[in-house]
Amino acid sequence: MTALDLADIQGGILRAYGQSFPKARYFFLTIRNAAKGRQFVEQLRPRITTAARWKDPNRGEALLRTRNPRVKDVVRAEGVPDYPGEVQLIKPKVTLNIAFTFFGLAALEVPTRTLRAMPDEFIDGMERRASILGDDPFLDRRDAVWRKSQGKDRVHLFVSMNAGMNSDGTPIAALEEETRWLQQLCADSKGGVVLLPGTGPDEALWQDLSAVLRKDNGALWPTNKEHFGLSDGFGDPVFAGQLSGEAERLRMIGGGKILPDQSWAPLAPGEFLLGYPDEAQEIPGAAMPIEFSRNGTFMAYRKLHENVASFATYIDQAGERYAGLFGIADPNEARETVKAKMVGRWSDGVPLMAAPTFADWQAFQAELAAAHAAGDKPKLAQLALKYTDFTYRPDPAGATCPVTSHLRRANPRDMLDPNFTSPNPKSWDGSALVNRRRILRRGLPYGHVDPAAPNDAGEQGIIFMAICSSLFRQFEFVQQQWMQYGLDFNAGSDTCPIVGNHDEQAKLVIATDPATGRQPFLCDHIPQLVESRGGDYFFIPSMTALRMIGMGIIDPT
Repeated sequence: MTALDLADIQGGILRAYGQSFPKARYFFLTIRNAAKGRQFVEQLRPRITTAARWKDPNRGEALLRTRNPRVKDVVRAEGVPDYPGEVQLIKPKVTLNIAFTFFGLAALEVPTRTLRAMPDEFIDGMERRASILGDDPFLDRRDAVWRKSQGKDRVHLFVSMNAGMNSDGTPIAALEEETRWLQQLCADSKGGVVLLPGTGPDEALWQDLSAVLRKDNGALWPTNKEHFGLSDGFGDPVFAGQLSGEAERLRMIGGGKILPDQSWAPLAPGEFLLGYPDEAQEIPGAAMPIEFSRNGTFMAYRKLHENVASFATYIDQAGERYAGLFGIADPNEARETVKAKMVGRWSDGVPLMAAPTFADWQAFQAELAAAHAAGDKPKLAQLALKYTDFTYRPDPAGATCPVTSHLRRANPRDMLDPNFTSPNPKSWDGSALVNRRRILRRGLPYGHVDPAAPNDAGEQGIIFMAICSSLFRQFEFVQQQWMQYGLDFNAGSDTCPIVGNHDEQAKLVIATDPATGRQPFLCDHIPQLVESRGGDYFFIPSMTALRMIGMGIIDPT
């Protein structure tokens, strides 16, 4: 089994902070004096959260602590750790992590021989890659911190703080304390390190984030919803060394790679961490010295605005047409079905491959509610696996889950096997063509939406962070080829119905089983639902590299 140096890897990579830290603040800083910038890094370094295993004394009972049972809780329910290594820490109240743009590393006087070995896309930065990502139409709508990211106001540093929450939905006090400490460090640098304003319409000093909350028994609780009302966070990749042995065995089902014999295995760690073998069984070249790169990774930071009113209106209209075409009496059934077909999952996260029809979904929910009420952990464990344990081979035409739905685009699983439709199992190739395109997804929603009065003009959306070893091969490929085109899915230039760029011709074909004789349903004239509000590419260094940066002792020879 692959053993990772957990204490050398920054936190938030191996495990998402997620609902354990439902509040967050993200800061963007510029360095105007290299020596003071290095001193700033050194002051932050002792407080950086690592991937070392911690104990959470307040963690709820496995399989019963969340509405949707999670696969990671299956092993915990059996008394087996779900995370590798020995417990070294108590869960922090606030996590602290740091990342650098290319120009940030240059501002800290990282040697040229190290910098020039960085990947081209990282050197370019996200703005110069806008045409690849489909961001061109939204460049003028970016937050000021990104529009003005040049010269003395160029974004160099990203500092993240994720924190717990009080029962009234406010962040714990420690988040404000850590914020003041960071501001004081900047003040003490006397202009050497500057916290940049310009986040959101009010040009705030930081980006506030919060999980979407639900009220229960007089208290507010974090959910895994985003502002469209969709549940998220089920399909993250699983790679070797990321989890304990038993947890890896379970979570690689649906999260790992599909082998030719149709069994599951964890992905290679080099797809997500530098310095390890990747799916090509190679350790790619990296910036030198190798200690500078190893255990680090890259991140695409994106602020994605959600047009919630447009989404709600479109679902209502498409649902009405869908109900009329297929004779559905219940408007809610029609709306929920259209929504599920666009996404690939029902609004609570149950995949269409596990519950193909509205009636199947209702039965799944009833089964889940009964298991929760009875405290039936074996049943909850069985249901938890259904959220991830599926392939698309039984549904080649997309009659169950549309071929160009968001879910199938984000991770096509076995769908791109050249012998996908072959009746001969010996010819199958699993997910080999997909394994090198996977990304770790991190982030939280931002803003607040009143479900009774949604609007497009508000400050609401998702902060999306894609973590991977190659921004070009993984993140950019998925964004350009799978989200902004449909060629790999035999859908021409159709884009993703949720996050793609939409012109007047934007559409999604909802196929039907040919045996039924029913005609397909066309979701046409899909409005623009998601718009970029800015972002950039960052390098997340290891703790070793942070020390080298802070002390100014990088020797690329």
